[in-house]
Amino acid sequence: MNLILLGGPGAGKGTQAKLIVEEYKIPQISTGDMLRDAVKQGTELGKKAKEYMDKGELVPDEIVIGIVRDRLKQPDCEKGFILDGFPRTIAQAEALDKMLDEIGKKIDAVINIYVPEEEIVKRIVNRRTCKKCGAIYHLIYSPPKEPDKCDKCGGELYQRDDDKEETVRERLRVYKEQTEPLIEYYKKKGILYNVDGTKDINGVFEEIKGVLSKLS
Repeated sequence: MNLILLGGPGAGKGTQAKLIVEEYKIPQISTGDMLRDAVKQGTELGKKAKEYMDKGELVPDEIVIGIVRDRLKQPDCEKGFILDGFPRTIAQAEALDKMLDEIGKKIDAVINIYVPEEEIVKRIVNRRTCKKCGAIYHLIYSPPKEPDKCDKCGGELYQRDDDKEETVRERLRVYKEQTEPLIEYYKKKGILYNVDGTKDINGVFEEIKGVLSKLS
């Protein structure tokens, strides 16, 4: 079962990926983690990627695809995998199709976790993090007992720069421009499944399991 998870920032992809990993025993493949790993191990592709990363530039698609190819050849991917954070663009999706074809694999389903834009903004902008212990709160869904104070260690709560509205709206703009076209791309291939990301974590996972039960 080879899957791609799609969804805007704050849609809950990471949480659902972990649940899928536990339930179906297939690895979650995060391109960010793989790039850092390839750099750490000093592989040929890792060295090339490091040159771009050191300059603060995006790593070119062909290098990312090469690293994904190496990862998918590992024994733990034999029964399937979840691609998380890749592809992000149509060009990457086309390169991924070509590479999978070459190694005799294909994507079985693309799960798009849909959450309306304003709900995403509400989810992220209201997050607060403890400066001391890193605990995360939400001013609407899981507020601290005392304002701006961590229940666990009494540390000060703050809003990360990533969680500020201006940053969130910019991330959503980039997502709409670059990644949203993938929804139509995979819809045309007949492998796109939309799930309602506004439900609670278990509700979303039940929907995903319903989709995956049709594949197996």
